[in-house]
Amino acid sequence: MTEQALTETATGTTAEIKAEAGTTAETGADTEVAVAVAAEAEAEAEAEAGSPVPAQAGPPVDVDAPSVPVPAADPARATESVADPVPAPGKSRRVLWGIVRWTAAVLVCGGVGAGAAMGITAMERTDVPGLATESDGRWEYPQLALPALPEGVQRPFTDGNEAEIHHTDVRKLLLPAPAGATVDPKLKGGWAGVDSYLAELVEQDRGEVKAYLADSALRHVAARGWTTPDGTSTRIHLLRFSSVAFAEDFKDEMARQLVRSDWLPAGVETQEADAGTIQDVEVPYVAVYAYKEAEPYGPRQTRWSLIQAGDTFAVVTQTRKGGTLTVPFQQTVALQAQLLG
Repeated sequence: MTEQALTETATGTTAEIKAEAGTTAETGADTEVAVAVAAEAEAEAEAEAGSPVPAQAGPPVDVDAPSVPVPAADPARATESVADPVPAPGKSRRVLWGIVRWTAAVLVCGGVGAGAAMGITAMERTDVPGLATESDGRWEYPQLALPALPEGVQRPFTDGNEAEIHHTDVRKLLLPAPAGATVDPKLKGGWAGVDSYLAELVEQDRGEVKAYLADSALRHVAARGWTTPDGTSTRIHLLRFSSVAFAEDFKDEMARQLVRSDWLPAGVETQEADAGTIQDVEVPYVAVYAYKEAEPYGPRQTRWSLIQAGDTFAVVTQTRKGGTLTVPFQQTVALQAQLLG
């Protein structure tokens, strides 16, 4: 090769090397920009997350060092990295923590609400504020049950007992005292005798009533009495006759005498029928009458009821200072009638 050709070849090679060096420098500059942008984005993300890390720039690129090959960078990717930086992890954590807190709050509120609902449904109505039912004055009696019968006999008003006889001990048919009542030591639910019943009547009528009972084949008298905290005194007498005919006859005679204001309870001067009080007391085959002391009465008022069920006649008497109460009187009469029926 001639000297001139070698010179031309060398000159072209040098130009190519300079051109390649320029290209490498441009590529290195683009790479430096991309690295710097990414480092800055990462530094901002770490700063927001609470753990700042100092940004480090990439190593400087020596444009005049063609001996170090640098891969060509894609300008499109560099542009995409600048335009769409990676989401900051700190912001994602805050969003996630907010979701967790709200979810926990909802679960706690739901648990409290469910617990309150279960608590209310488990409570009695009278224990729930705003829903409590005010007492209407009824007394709390123990659970009632009819006594067992001897083998081979039936209760009154059933097939096989046309005589309507109570084959059980009538003391077991007395209504027990309600809760909180003080039992009368003279009337504790045992045999009381006819004089105990006569003591409930006006003194001037006791002799006549006693003679009438003597002619009526009276067999037994059982009684129970009590006084409740409100001052109501209750006495119940059961008079059992030898047959239903005698019991019914005594009931009719008592009703006739009361119309004339005779055979009245002690301390009562005038009476009036109290049918409205016991109009809902309906026991099959049982006759129920009610009376009360008419106004004006003294410091105490008396109510009483006559109950006739088969061979047994009952008298329920209640007395209270300031006036007797309708609800406990009606309740007591109804329960005693059911026990006899």
